[in-house]
Amino acid sequence: MKQKSTGIVVMQREIAPSIFDLWIRTELAKEAKPGQFIGVFPKDKSTLLPRPISICEVNEARTELRIVYRIAGQGTAEFSKWNTGEEVQVLGVLGNGFPVEEGKGKRIILMGGGIGVPPMLQLAKALSKEAAEVICVMGYRDEKTFLKKDLEQYGKVVIATEDGSVGTKGNVLDAIRENGLEADVIMACGPMPMLRAIKAFAAEKQIPAYISLEEHMACGVGACLGCVVKTKEVDHHSHVHNARICTDGPVFEAGEVEI
Repeated sequence: MKQKSTGIVVMQREIAPSIFDLWIRTELAKEAKPGQFIGVFPKDKSTLLPRPISICEVNEARTELRIVYRIAGQGTAEFSKWNTGEEVQVLGVLGNGFPVEEGKGKRIILMGGGIGVPPMLQLAKALSKEAAEVICVMGYRDEKTFLKKDLEQYGKVVIATEDGSVGTKGNVLDAIRENGLEADVIMACGPMPMLRAIKAFAAEKQIPAYISLEEHMACGVGACLGCVVKTKEVDHHSHVHNARICTDGPVFEAGEVEI
């Protein structure tokens, strides 16, 4: 059920240059699933639209949500200045999330790139409860490997960095090949070039893959059709080969979408 509600900032810290870790106490935590996201509203009235940010983690009591975001503009720059105890307006929970049940008892490779790393944490936590063997292959620009220790609680972590400062020099697929990793299922989130490569890799290896598409969004609830992706099947809403990333996604089976 999508709803706008008031949350409270529990804590916030900078964990890498321009990347912030924010916990919000909100009733939305009760329903949140791995791979879903929330819309966070700036207080500056000149920026009316919420900023879509993936859910990184939910606390065990399901009273708080964690988001990890990069400053990308005026709205997120404002968020980074929020302090403990401040009220914030959030919309959620949004999107469909990852099919955690598909990982039960299987070897799952989770791949995250850049700001696609955060949603992998709650997913790794959920999969570990499904007796899955979780391997987290995370891609970063440099040695600032944020959330690495958090992920290590739930599975093996393999790192790729663009500059080669940690782990494999290159991208997440370079790390998979270098370490000879194999999986029953792949689940991933990151920039579009990375997801295109993962889609091709999964097709080549005949491995089911679920990808979370990062896209600029306006309304976040499917009304504006500002975040569509081409699909193999006809969308029941628009009756064309499109799907709305914010409502039909952001997670898709890789073979369903043309990216």
